[in-house]
Amino acid sequence: MSGTGPDRPLSILLAAVEPSADALGASLVAALRDRAPDIKVFGCGGALMGAAGFESAFDTGELAVMGFTDVVRALPVGFQRARELAALARAQAADAAVLIDGWAFSRITAKRLRALSPQTKVFKYAAPQVWASRPQRVDFVKHYFDGVLTLLPFEPPWFDRVGVQAAFVGNPTFEKAYGARGDGAAFRARHNIDASPALLVAPGSRRSEITHIAPVFVETANLLSKQVPALKIIVAPAPAVAEETRAALATIKAPVFFAEPAEKYDAFAAADVALAASGTVTTELAINKTPTVVAYRADVLTAFWARRVVTSPFASIVNVAAGEAVMPEFIQEECAPEKLAPAVAALLSDEAQRAVQTARFDDVIARLGLDGPPAAGRAADQLLAWMAKA
Repeated sequence: MSGTGPDRPLSILLAAVEPSADALGASLVAALRDRAPDIKVFGCGGALMGAAGFESAFDTGELAVMGFTDVVRALPVGFQRARELAALARAQAADAAVLIDGWAFSRITAKRLRALSPQTKVFKYAAPQVWASRPQRVDFVKHYFDGVLTLLPFEPPWFDRVGVQAAFVGNPTFEKAYGARGDGAAFRARHNIDASPALLVAPGSRRSEITHIAPVFVETANLLSKQVPALKIIVAPAPAVAEETRAALATIKAPVFFAEPAEKYDAFAAADVALAASGTVTTELAINKTPTVVAYRADVLTAFWARRVVTSPFASIVNVAAGEAVMPEFIQEECAPEKLAPAVAALLSDEAQRAVQTARFDDVIARLGLDGPPAAGRAADQLLAWMAKA
């Protein structure tokens, strides 16, 4: 890239405001520094990026939102932070900006970068899910981004067809789960869980999800505990909402066993079945061969908006990749205890049904390219290659 050289190392702004983006950013920071030790990275990120030695320009917690209603509430601060990042890119003469996940904030920031720091090449890491909703977003990407690094193998064609360079690099989160598949027997032994049926309950990683989904999961678990008196409940709370999760699940009547962050995948593997909010966790459960029922419920305004923009028949990546409902899904009104409990009970009681689901997981995992080179390294290599051509 013009302007760089032995006396001027590459300067890259990174922006990650959600937990999933923070994880991607942390891996990317390490991979970039491994390839270019003198590279300058700055911008915003969370705790994981901080642990990787990245200094965030501001606290990103206020921008870690999901759903139409929460996004609208966060817009004023989002516009302010986007302007700050664009001004920072200009002041630091950033060669490139990598906007990670978080489409709403990435969209605002990309526009500010084009206006305030036009010399900065802008890349998207984790594509907007145009295959799921609002396919017209590819037009915005074409206008405001110089390239897209995708996490899923079926995403690049969506951008290639409108002339945007795109490359599938893989998902470090899925890769980590694959490389650290859990030991269920060890988890049960550590927590003195006998051979009784165990249900993993995963109500989400955001406060809004705990608010709207956890009460449904509590009632579902209590219905199931009446049908399966020996049932044990396993919970691996997302660190960002660990306290809220514990409080929200406090009224589950069956014995509850909480996993520490380091035992997350062991907890997944220890469960016979999982009841999980739609999100990254469903793919992590598939990687750990845990049969899963997927559910999701948002506030009324978010649901109203979603019905008008969603085009995919499936919510979970596993089902999208498979092209069928491998994991049964219960969304919005369907996310109700009287519907979830029978679906979970069927899996708990039917080993053959569980085997059918886990057999399909193998096909999905193969499509995600989890046995190739490290995803973060592929992302760094592709980003540096694009910058070298600019």
